[in-house]
Amino acid sequence: MADPRFYDNRGPFTLAQVCTSVSIALPEGARGTDSIADVARLDGAGPQHLTFCADGETVEATRAGWCFVGRGVRVPTSAAACFIPCDSAQQAFAAIAALFYPQHGSGVWEQKEAIHPTARIDEKVHLAPGVVIGPGAQIGTGTRVGPNTVIGRGVMIGRDCEIGAHAGIAFAYIGDRVQILPGAQIGQPGFGYVASERGHLNIPQLGRVIVQDAAEIGAGTTIDRGALGDTVIGEGTKIDNLVQIGHNSRIGRHCIIVAQTGISGSCEIGDFVVLGGQAGIADHARIGARARFAARAAAAPREYAGGEDYGGTPARPMKEWRRELAAVALLAKRGRSQRE
Repeated sequence: MADPRFYDNRGPFTLAQVCTSVSIALPEGARGTDSIADVARLDGAGPQHLTFCADGETVEATRAGWCFVGRGVRVPTSAAACFIPCDSAQQAFAAIAALFYPQHGSGVWEQKEAIHPTARIDEKVHLAPGVVIGPGAQIGTGTRVGPNTVIGRGVMIGRDCEIGAHAGIAFAYIGDRVQILPGAQIGQPGFGYVASERGHLNIPQLGRVIVQDAAEIGAGTTIDRGALGDTVIGEGTKIDNLVQIGHNSRIGRHCIIVAQTGISGSCEIGDFVVLGGQAGIADHARIGARARFAARAAAAPREYAGGEDYGGTPARPMKEWRRELAAVALLAKRGRSQRE
């Protein structure tokens, strides 16, 4: 479900309209007049929602009313959902999400004023020249906003924040005492596509970014909004310059993320995690609390225990990585001595 502060739902649509729009036959026994109120992710859908089942997901526990499934997916007979078989569940869902939310991009700017009249700006807020604020946005007391920063529709920013010049904030909730350095971009669309015979089909990104209290976002850092859920930056987390955080990732409290780190989509990072410079975190990786990754370490899409140090590519426990480096150096030394 998309947050109505940021997105306009053009539904409801009937099941027949949905099936027709993606050229899929109405499921046997289904009523074409049934009304679908919204789209939602598989684990967050309710009886009035349409969702989809991606490869590797299970559909037994979903509470959705309707669900796109690939033709090879085994559909449980006990589930309450109406399952809609299709060649590509992701393609069908992407098309229907765009039907419900045709303006799902970076927002439509139609206002003539720099600050929309419906924006709520508390006392003692300092706005530098060139700031643009969209409809329904809210900024708490004591916050300072730098020159030429753009704050989109519905964005909520807490108290005593510092936002640098040329920053962009959209589809986001920002807590109190947050520092956002110049050029940071928060809430831009996640990098989500599904391949088709006609090319790469954009998957509408209908989520948000949540930045909790006392976090710091470095200069030039980008944080993508979620696809259907939220991208979350935990309380007190410090993010260096030029970091990329993908959609739906959840960063814990008081983490340290050093410059040029790249975090893919749907990652889970625990509290007090440290990621060294240029670390790479693959999609769906899960990192336990207080883990530390050396510079240029590359985390695979698996679970990493908390409280350990990791290094290398792919990342493994630090002691193991160092032993491997020593063994390789020894082999190289032996090779040189034999050649001599």
